[in-house]
Amino acid sequence: MKLYAPKYYSNFACAADKCTHSCCVGWEIYIDALTMEKYRTLDFPYAREVMASIGGEDEPRFRMCSDGRCPHLDERGLCKIIKNCGEEYLSDICREHPRFYNESARGVEVGLGMACEEAARIILSSDNYRDFEVVGEMPGETESLEFDAIAEVEKVLEILSDDNNSYPERLAILYKKYGVSPSKITDAQWRELLEGLEYLNEEHKKVFLVYSSELATQGDSDKLLERALAYFVYRHCAAACDEVDFRASLGLALFLERLFASVIRKKGINRVLPATRVARIVSEELEYSEENTDAIRLEFWF
Repeated sequence: MKLYAPKYYSNFACAADKCTHSCCVGWEIYIDALTMEKYRTLDFPYAREVMASIGGEDEPRFRMCSDGRCPHLDERGLCKIIKNCGEEYLSDICREHPRFYNESARGVEVGLGMACEEAARIILSSDNYRDFEVVGEMPGETESLEFDAIAEVEKVLEILSDDNNSYPERLAILYKKYGVSPSKITDAQWRELLEGLEYLNEEHKKVFLVYSSELATQGDSDKLLERALAYFVYRHCAAACDEVDFRASLGLALFLERLFASVIRKKGINRVLPATRVARIVSEELEYSEENTDAIRLEFWF
């Protein structure tokens, strides 16, 4: 199967020690079975440190330090496993982050998740989100799918990129065409839903409670919002199995865009709270929690 990705995908490289928000801090780091077997075959001092740092019988994972850091993250923010063993000894989750994969009618769609601030920077600065290219292959044959979600994604992106209409007008067109709009329930109801979700950082709940579904131009921020929505649509809609699922996924994407827009409008964008950080917070708190995305999608399901 061929791997397809937006053209900006190839611009990504881990920022490593220059990262302002390491993915090696605050997350559970699980170890897949194949990597565990690799660790068991190593026999030198640091390999023994690796094995001693692993806990969890049913689901092996690294025991994080008291400050939430991976035990193999050095003082510069670099991975000691890579330095001592080689990149081939990273677990799947470490090697693949922040990538995501969705099967589609043409193959497999791969993209970058905005929970990584470097990925968010690339996404929010790229206008070529409609341009896709083959970036590799995976074993297996492309499945014959009854519903071609990627064709529908391309229709959405065509409307989204139409500069003949203002950005709020493009959103209104999408709302009407697909029959999904965040304003289907009140802002107060959305804020109540947001308040009831689970958060990695409870402070982010307060940030999200500025939510508003108001459609109004935000000037220079409209381009940021357009690129963010293109990402949300590609990530969540490409995996839809039918029209109902597609509409619910599009509703999720449109809601995430309005939440991103609300925080930008209410909090402002500056050096203290750059757009990439807002995008990262929205992504890591909502997109990376299946329970949270399911709760939002449910509001659009019917």
